[in-house]
Amino acid sequence: MKRRDLLLTGLSLSLLLTTPACAQTASHPAPESNAFEASVFAEGIEQPWGMAFLPDGRLLVTEKAGGIKLISKDGKSLQSISGGPTVVDYGQGGLLGVAVDPKFSENGLVYFSFSEEGENDTAGTAVARGKLDGSAITGLQVIWRQTPKVESANHWGSRIVFSKDGQYLFITVGDRANQRPLVQRLDTTVGKTLRIHPDGSIPDDNPFVKTARAKPEIWSLGHRNQQGAFVHPETGDLWTNEHGPQGGDEINIVKPGKNYGWPLITYGEEYGGGKIGQTAKEGLEQPLYYWTPSMAPGNMVFYNGPYKQWQGKVFVASLKFRYLGMITLENGKVVKEEKLLTNFRERIRDVVQGPDGALYAAFDNAEGRIVRVVPK
Repeated sequence: MKRRDLLLTGLSLSLLLTTPACAQTASHPAPESNAFEASVFAEGIEQPWGMAFLPDGRLLVTEKAGGIKLISKDGKSLQSISGGPTVVDYGQGGLLGVAVDPKFSENGLVYFSFSEEGENDTAGTAVARGKLDGSAITGLQVIWRQTPKVESANHWGSRIVFSKDGQYLFITVGDRANQRPLVQRLDTTVGKTLRIHPDGSIPDDNPFVKTARAKPEIWSLGHRNQQGAFVHPETGDLWTNEHGPQGGDEINIVKPGKNYGWPLITYGEEYGGGKIGQTAKEGLEQPLYYWTPSMAPGNMVFYNGPYKQWQGKVFVASLKFRYLGMITLENGKVVKEEKLLTNFRERIRDVVQGPDGALYAAFDNAEGRIVRVVPK
């Protein structure tokens, strides 16, 4: 993939169109936009991490410590759901992503990514599914596990999203913070994007199915810590974002079998300074877009609802700078970024599009709120 990364410049947000090795970010953050209205939709959620709407308009929310909340369509009623996965709630781990089966109306299935305890103080990212039956998850079954499990509290990923046709489930997994050597190896699922069938079986057309000793569920490799993902509603492409080290947060369009470079290439550096690899290398993919300094991305969503002024824009949650980024694309390139929700001054963990066309953003704190956002 040719270089398409476009960086934020000064107050005008014009883009530096330079060679890949020389591109730098001139300033951060993006300018503010006031062309939106936001209201509190629900509150009293303990550190919300993931959100997914049910077909009837209710909202399923994961709490990092392991709780699950089901919120009524009007946001006024919160119901606790039992029977979820047992999680390792330490560091960045806990109950993470959530997805609703495309055939939920028929099968009632919901999916969770989470941190799962292993032996000898190890742990790993895992995915489980079960049936939402009233106020409980029943028949919970782990359908995928990170291999190997390691000793680390951080960089679990993890978002889970269905393919456009609903036949596949994508899983993002981080490098687990202290396991960089595993990221470029195909015999581990650390630092990878995975693709499985909803029952946990492996698609026979995955890119490394016939590669000796490779984990057959691998879709792409070379990722540091992907915490945002969506499937483009028109192209069906998987888009993800990931945390860089000190700088170099990325958005990537993830293609099967491709290597996105970590830790061989990055636009970030070690915490406290120090070079990590190169910025570009033959055979390794460049990001569509990156931020320096880091904005610490949460989830992101491609807007395809009824509000014309938002059509085709990408919205990215920022944890570090506490805003919702609104990215404008033209001809497949980023031409502008603006920031919303700065008035709340909250870390934003997740953003999803609701059935009413509004955006719903979850604030990452112990007394978490979800706000409903529409354009003016």
